[in-house]
Amino acid sequence: MCGIVGYIGYREAWPIVLKGLKRLEYRGYDSAGIALMNNGGDHIYKKAGKVAVLEEFAETQDKSGSIGMGHTRWATHGVPSDRNSHPHTSNNDKLSIIHNGIIENYATLKEELISRGHEFKSDTDTEVLIHLIEEIQKIEKIDLLEAVRLALHEVNGAYAIVIMDKDNPDRLIAARKGSPMVIGVGQGEYFIASDATPIIEYTKNVIYLKDGEIALITREDLLIKHLDNVVQTPLIQELELKLEMLEKGGFDHFMLKEIYEQPRSIKDCMRGRIYPEEGKVQLGGIKEFAEKLKNIDRIIIVACGTSWHAGLVGEYLIEEYARIPVEVEYASEFRYRNPIITEKDVVIAISQSGETADTMAAIEMAKERGATIFGICNVAGASIPRLTHAGVYTHAGPEIGVASTKAFTAQVTVLTLMAFYMAQQKGTITTSKLIELLTELDHIPEKIQVALESNDLVKEVAEKIKDSTNCLFLGRGSGFPVALEGALKLKEISYIHAEGYPAAEMKHGPIALIDEEMPVVFIATQNSSYEKVISNIQEVKARKGKVIAIVTQGDTEVKKMADYCIEIPDAKEAFLPLLATIPLQLLSYHIAVMRGCNVDQPRNLAKSVTVE
Repeated sequence: MCGIVGYIGYREAWPIVLKGLKRLEYRGYDSAGIALMNNGGDHIYKKAGKVAVLEEFAETQDKSGSIGMGHTRWATHGVPSDRNSHPHTSNNDKLSIIHNGIIENYATLKEELISRGHEFKSDTDTEVLIHLIEEIQKIEKIDLLEAVRLALHEVNGAYAIVIMDKDNPDRLIAARKGSPMVIGVGQGEYFIASDATPIIEYTKNVIYLKDGEIALITREDLLIKHLDNVVQTPLIQELELKLEMLEKGGFDHFMLKEIYEQPRSIKDCMRGRIYPEEGKVQLGGIKEFAEKLKNIDRIIIVACGTSWHAGLVGEYLIEEYARIPVEVEYASEFRYRNPIITEKDVVIAISQSGETADTMAAIEMAKERGATIFGICNVAGASIPRLTHAGVYTHAGPEIGVASTKAFTAQVTVLTLMAFYMAQQKGTITTSKLIELLTELDHIPEKIQVALESNDLVKEVAEKIKDSTNCLFLGRGSGFPVALEGALKLKEISYIHAEGYPAAEMKHGPIALIDEEMPVVFIATQNSSYEKVISNIQEVKARKGKVIAIVTQGDTEVKKMADYCIEIPDAKEAFLPLLATIPLQLLSYHIAVMRGCNVDQPRNLAKSVTVE
């Protein structure tokens, strides 16, 4: 959840670390801090609030030094405040630490350390860890690297940490377990970060630290050990990320930019994978399991948040075309149940970041029980692609806005391809039908471009309902997960209470809420459930509800009843979620802007949920 940046080299560290924190602010923005090492001493600056508050606070301070580390926080233990901001120091003030994750047994450790004379200045679990490292180093009379290694054997939970030491001012120590960390390799310099976005400006060569690894980093060298004290040989990889992907490109917000990138991101997702003229889908990432897919009993999709909604779309598509039973599970619930999983099951884990803690835990449990695990992920080198047996990258490019947009439609696109691929392997679809579907899918990016042209109309609708306190989103079939996603977007960034429901379920409770003040958004495109949705709209209008309908271009029937209609291009039902999602994303965006909300960094949320 939190963002970590570290630098050791020949340049001034402050501007590198500060810029890196700004790039990582989507991971947490409750507080920020930077520690610098110079002339054997350190300077620590930290403030509650966003990175800009820290920058202003330290404007006149001494910021020299070519070794530094910084942190932007998403609060877990301890309220956002100056005292709870990272970095934290040891009892003797010689060691300082930044940390992403949660130390679950911190309370027991803290009690023991207090009995040994340690005094704590914050309410965080992180401070307990650095005190523990100091205590072990003092008792065992060992060097810091070994003290860190032993201390990490004593803690439960997840962590990515960077440590500085006044007694050894020319090195940094980093370690990870369950939280991401990447090390950029330069000439006479190294960069450390939670993800590659702060690094790409300086080097394309990176090492993805693996779970249970500790790195000792100097300007000249890098040593990586496992927690079992075995030296590791690092694999240096080349980043595909481009710097311009991390800029707003003239848009007011990253979210709006990413909404408008969807024609390109979906095209990139399909590139080299579909052959419409031949009626063929090719997914190299799962090719070696093609035969297994012919005989599997069921598919279990595990995901969280927006990715869970994408999984629901996948359920409709896989069952429709491949005729394989599908269950969609919240990873956070699935991992704590005792689910029945066999070797004939395939588990598909979906995560934008590839670091979602609950999804990773669900993968581990399913693997132990013999299931084959496929991953759907947007970030090359992330943990989930390494944990799974096979998978498919979405190729959506970096998504900086906390509320997911292009990552969602890319995940839906991959699931669509997987549904067709499985149908192809099982023989549940004819070549002529696949040619028909793939031909239309190939043109979906163009249709999304047309859907984006509704922006001005969506803005007018947003103006009319921006002061609402509640909102319902209703849909049938694959329109139901679209309704769920529309409701999630609205509540995430505008703080309006919103709920998504199957349209037919409205009569089983939610209809009691409907009055003239309640906006109700219908997914009312011309598909197999069109007539039923019209009946639901009439029921809402009879109770004076305010109806906003997403309709097929040229629709006349719904227009007679709805207060506002937003058109999307006609398409086969399989591709409805890709098109109907677009105006809902724009609606949430414009309402949030009109309400003065921070669109890219909504309160209490972070992009990558790396803790439970």
